[in-house]
Amino acid sequence: MKVSYDLSVTTQGPTYPPSEVMNEEGEFVVIGRVNRRIEGEVSGDWGAALVSAQSELPLFGEQRPYDVVRDLDLSTGSEDIEMVLCTLPLPLPACNYPVVFAPSQLPDPGRIVRQSSPFHKAIPPDFRECDGLREMSPVTLGDWIGAEGRVTISLTRNARFAHFEMEFYGLIPDSLYTVMSLRQTDLDPVRGPSRPGPLGIPNVLITDAKGNGRLWAELRNPFPPIDDVNSNRIINVILLWMSTRMSNGGALGIHGLGGDVHAQLKLQGPGFFELTTVE
Repeated sequence: MKVSYDLSVTTQGPTYPPSEVMNEEGEFVVIGRVNRRIEGEVSGDWGAALVSAQSELPLFGEQRPYDVVRDLDLSTGSEDIEMVLCTLPLPLPACNYPVVFAPSQLPDPGRIVRQSSPFHKAIPPDFRECDGLREMSPVTLGDWIGAEGRVTISLTRNARFAHFEMEFYGLIPDSLYTVMSLRQTDLDPVRGPSRPGPLGIPNVLITDAKGNGRLWAELRNPFPPIDDVNSNRIINVILLWMSTRMSNGGALGIHGLGGDVHAQLKLQGPGFFELTTVE
């Protein structure tokens, strides 16, 4: 069995923090689910907006309306697409996700304090001038939304494994990316949350001068039967731009969620339900 899925441009991992990208004014640049109150209920329809970093923060698993500054205009020629994109500061603002991303490498990430930085000025850990850090041009919202991606999944070895082939176009040129797998319990306040992981190891790709790249991975039994109460299926794959320009082995990043990883492409909602693998 072989199936393919087109990925959507995003700036969002979970809904808190609202985005993994900020502008130079310290507002979240959200492309994803924008929490709004509609007829007394919180709705998270897919959209694009600037969101205040002072938005109300609920308990993990709950949703509140974002403090929306304004909607974004992503059309060609708009002023918004010239917006320069930045990392989140540390500790992460508006974050209720209780998972430590790299427990062996940094078991207490909340103690790190760092200002937000434009993507093109982000400095990797242990950087030295003599090491030859590549210069980058500012990354704008227009650059970001030009990304395209497709994942093709084939079940192999009598459906005991799944083979992932991924193609990406229009990414940030000459840049380091990784791919993560999101499983059912990673965002589940009842059964989880569990720590999201890489989609295969190594999960690294470096784009060419046009922003194109490819990656493959093969995982054992990533889609156990849906009716299995112990199932922890992969339900999404997410392409992450690495502002630290480094990968982190079995961890997606040290801080995650806009501190050092920045979601750019994913499925808009949980998927892969037509696939079933066996142990």
